Amino acid sequence: MHVVVTGAGGFIGTALVTRLLERGQLNGVPFDMLTLVDTTLPVLRAPQVRPFVGSLGDAEVIGRVSSLEIDYLFHLAAVPGGAAEADPALGWAINFDATRGLIERLAARGRCPRVVYCSSIAVFGVPLPPTIDDDTLPLPTMAYGAQKLMMETFLTDYVRRGAVDARSVRLPGIVARPRQPSGLISAFMSDVFHAALAGEAFVLPVSEQATAWMMSVQRCVDNLIHAAEIPAARLTARRAWTLPALRLSMSELIDGLAAVIGEQVRQRISYAPVPAVEAQFGSQPPLATAIADTLGFEHDGDVVALCQRVVTGMRDQAASQRS
Repeated sequence: MHVVVTGAGGFIGTALVTRLLERGQLNGVPFDMLTLVDTTLPVLRAPQVRPFVGSLGDAEVIGRVSSLEIDYLFHLAAVPGGAAEADPALGWAINFDATRGLIERLAARGRCPRVVYCSSIAVFGVPLPPTIDDDTLPLPTMAYGAQKLMMETFLTDYVRRGAVDARSVRLPGIVARPRQPSGLISAFMSDVFHAALAGEAFVLPVSEQATAWMMSVQRCVDNLIHAAEIPAARLTARRAWTLPALRLSMSELIDGLAAVIGEQVRQRISYAPVPAVEAQFGSQPPLATAIADTLGFEHDGDVVALCQRVVTGMRDQAASQRS
């Protein structure tokens, strides 16, 4: 069995690859090849791993990847929201044109691979309605959200045609991303974890009452693998779902960090709301995800569990880098 992960060198991609190698199988079937695609990749010495360094913006790369005999494709490669807004041409080239081209070529081979596509809550845009549920109409107000929504529709059409077995999952804010320029307007949701763990002061660009949907990267990876393992017979024609997530105010998040790291965290956090950031990532309403719940997707449980999962992962990563 052959599994391919695009965007494998990114934050979520790296965590997904680690988990896949720990498992060594999907749906009880061992995979003998794991192809990783990205512009930069970590060095992994597992015998199943086949690194493929390149950008999906390169037609030759798309051609070579689509020529592979693929059983499962996890498609994570993307230009993130802030970067796609700053450079719309690049966002459309990678997030829609290149992704569509890859799927078209795979479909033409007649293998009907199972595709797990990482979409985003950005499909909903702002301002958000009082609640979000499975019947909420997506109305993106960023190019990134529009690109993700169009790919959801494209993949659903290809499912209807019997060309691919696709599942699109809309991810909330995933924490805690590395502390580096990422092109993500929502980076503050991760940066606050790094600051708290390092004992540094941090200014949140949203208010104390601001609410956001959050998920640990560990739970995110579990949900991506779960998406790949759901039997097609359990699914309807609808193939795009919003994942369950914890809706947390910033004060609740700081409570969770204080419980895990220590009360001193509270004195180091301050607030300087930026209206545009709060509108996009600090005004997220109650979230109902009945379809995803029924299919077995899960959130982190509670804020302390989320913070514990994230902080433990960050400490483990730091220890491995020192060794």
